[in-house]
Amino acid sequence: MDLTREKDLSIPTTISSKIADYAAFFKLRLASLVVFSAVLGYLIAVDQIIWPDLLWLCLGGFLVTGSSNGFNQIIEKELDKLMDRTKVRPLVTGRMTKNEAWVIAFVSGILGVTIIWLKLNPLSGILALISLILYVAVYTPLKQKTPWAVFVGAFPGAIPPMLGWVAATGYFDLEAGLLFALQFMWQFPHFWAIAWKASEDYAKAGFYLLPSKGGKDFTSAFLILLYSLFLLLVSILPVAFGFTGSIALIFIIVAGIIMIYPAIKLFKDKSDKWATKVMFASFIYVPIVLLAWYLDKI
Repeated sequence: MDLTREKDLSIPTTISSKIADYAAFFKLRLASLVVFSAVLGYLIAVDQIIWPDLLWLCLGGFLVTGSSNGFNQIIEKELDKLMDRTKVRPLVTGRMTKNEAWVIAFVSGILGVTIIWLKLNPLSGILALISLILYVAVYTPLKQKTPWAVFVGAFPGAIPPMLGWVAATGYFDLEAGLLFALQFMWQFPHFWAIAWKASEDYAKAGFYLLPSKGGKDFTSAFLILLYSLFLLLVSILPVAFGFTGSIALIFIIVAGIIMIYPAIKLFKDKSDKWATKVMFASFIYVPIVLLAWYLDKI
């Protein structure tokens, strides 16, 4: 008998506790960041905001992202039990049944893709569907098998700002590609910094996501620094192609310094402290660059 499950189920369920469980199942903060990047991609694309379209993008994007996160937790339920960072999730503790989780994830995914497809345009709906499938059916199973999972996961992770652009325009072009490239390159130092900080916890579930087989070693630290430098170079491309100007360039360089400095320190001393600082720097990097990109155009 699962005593933890029995104990948790004995606690009366309230509306607020159920909302909290759904927020945890959808990974509310992460989903909000994803939607935020899609919104910025939309704003960069348009001359005039069409508010109903923007609201549909937010709703559809949130549902698709929440569905992806939910399916991830369903697939990894037994693994989540092993890690400190995930052992209190609703499925693990029994506050949410697996049947309930399947229904929520399926309905959210179908509804989210449908909203984006019908209320915005089919191309953006296809991008949302591709993102959902890649994250759930390819990235999630690979996490236990190879560090290349980070590379695979970078594709669905890079779609949101491009999706926002396509949702606004109905087509794909160079600027949409640069939005994708920015978020794609960002994934590597971001997720490797997280993998460094949580490597011992990840190891309990058989996840080895650092780029080096040696784990927290010279090679992993070097690649985090190298890809942070690549990220800055990719971030400057919109300036080089004339999509943004000198004001955006200043903010991009400042964001690059914020990102690269802790990466240099991590390379030097290979400590969890500086991996944590790289992680936090990465959280603000993309919003700074995308906001600068947008504000320089208005």
